[in-house]
Amino acid sequence: MMDLIDIHLGRRLRRRRRILGLTQQQLAGACGVRFQQIQKYECAANRMSAARLWQLAEVLEVPVSYFYEGLGQESQIDKEPEPPEPYQGKETKDLIQAFYSLSERPRQRLLDLAKSLNETDPEVSVGHAFP
Repeated sequence: MMDLIDIHLGRRLRRRRRILGLTQQQLAGACGVRFQQIQKYECAANRMSAARLWQLAEVLEVPVSYFYEGLGQESQIDKEPEPPEPYQGKETKDLIQAFYSLSERPRQRLLDLAKSLNETDPEVSVGHAFP
C-alpha cells in the first residue's frame, strides 16, 4: 500500500526533475538506475531509501529537506489532484537550465544581480515577478 509520505516524496521528485528540464531517463542515468525506477519513485510504487534521497538531492541540487517541504499540509493528498506546476513555461525552463549550467560563482553573481534588480523596482515583489 502506498504511504502518503511516499506519494509526497514522489511528487517533489517529479516537480524538481521537471523544473530542471530533465527526463526520467536523464535523471536515472545520473543516479545509475533505470528510468523505470525513477517512474516508480515518482508514482510511489517504490520507496526511496535515505541513501537514494541523498543521491537524488545531490543530482537535483537541492537539500534533502526539499523533498519533505509541505508534507504536513497535505492531509487530503490522495483525494485532491496535484496543483498545477508554477513557472512551467518554456522561457522559465530555459532560464533555469541556463542558470544551473553555470558554475557556482557566476550563478551566485546572477542571483545577486536579480535580487538587486528586484530591490530597485518597488512594483515587483519576489512572489509576483511573473504574470
